[in-house]
Amino acid sequence: MSRKPVPAQSGERSRVEVNFDKPQLLPQLFGEFDSNILALEERLGVYIHARGQRVQIEGSAEAVAHAREVLQELHARVIRGEEVDTGLIDAVIAMSSEPTLTGIIKADNGNAPAQIMIRTRKKTIVPRSVAQTQYMHALVSHEMIFALGPAGTGKTYLAVAQAVAQLITGSVQRLILSRPAVEAGEKLGFLPGDMKEKVDPYLRPIYDALYDCLPAEQVERRIASGEIEIAPIAFMRGRTLADAFVILDEAQNTTPAQMKMFLTRFGQNSRMVICGDPNQVDLPGGPPASGLNDATRRLEGVEGIAFSRFSTADVVRHPIVGRIVEAYEGPNA
Repeated sequence: MSRKPVPAQSGERSRVEVNFDKPQLLPQLFGEFDSNILALEERLGVYIHARGQRVQIEGSAEAVAHAREVLQELHARVIRGEEVDTGLIDAVIAMSSEPTLTGIIKADNGNAPAQIMIRTRKKTIVPRSVAQTQYMHALVSHEMIFALGPAGTGKTYLAVAQAVAQLITGSVQRLILSRPAVEAGEKLGFLPGDMKEKVDPYLRPIYDALYDCLPAEQVERRIASGEIEIAPIAFMRGRTLADAFVILDEAQNTTPAQMKMFLTRFGQNSRMVICGDPNQVDLPGGPPASGLNDATRRLEGVEGIAFSRFSTADVVRHPIVGRIVEAYEGPNA
């Protein structure tokens, strides 16, 4: 692999060589046509040259050290069976700039970091940011979790994945997935069809996460049997949700009365996750009218309830999504 060097970042120029074992895995690390290496060069301002098991990194001392750390972490993830793509590269780069994950989550039997992951029928999911690591730990250690932050940070997706994993293992008997049927800034008018067909457009993101974690035929079968229930929040009134993993998505669009009603449905042997972006409220009156913001103010610090907060730095969709969110919510918004 030989290319024209990328201009290095400011600072003393440096060159290091990294030797990798398991050479059979290097094609997965480098990507098709070295696409992953090219992405690292572009993002970190270094030049990377690979020959056999040896990889040479050239650039400023700071950039070279950063690139070596990222490459070694990506190699470790390939060994664990993860697929390297630009999303993972961006996540590892972001994580390497934050406090180390080591020590955040400890194994029960010692000081080694525990491997935090969620296993479903279709994939094994691992965290892609420090905030996701803390959130995934909260999902297994708390009965009620509020996940707060912008779009694209994995709040709902990870909650659905954890719910599917617990349903598969029999830890819960049902999945109940809900969100308020609030129009996002536009009037949709009359929607044809029966009740399911009327509310399905609002619940599409939940379906998408389900189909990503379970084969389609299992999703349909479990919905038909009642193991998986997907419904607007109004359908929760008057019920006690026991032996269930309950997720409320787009919770910022609940009213305080709806939120109180939903939270008090909590039953024995259940887990409840409330996901939402406190700044993206589609209710008349904006954020002050949001049941999510009201509940956060009332419940933070209450024993047994965890709060996981995400920022634009935790966005794991295309990098441009994080920049868009920052433009809308940053200091110049």
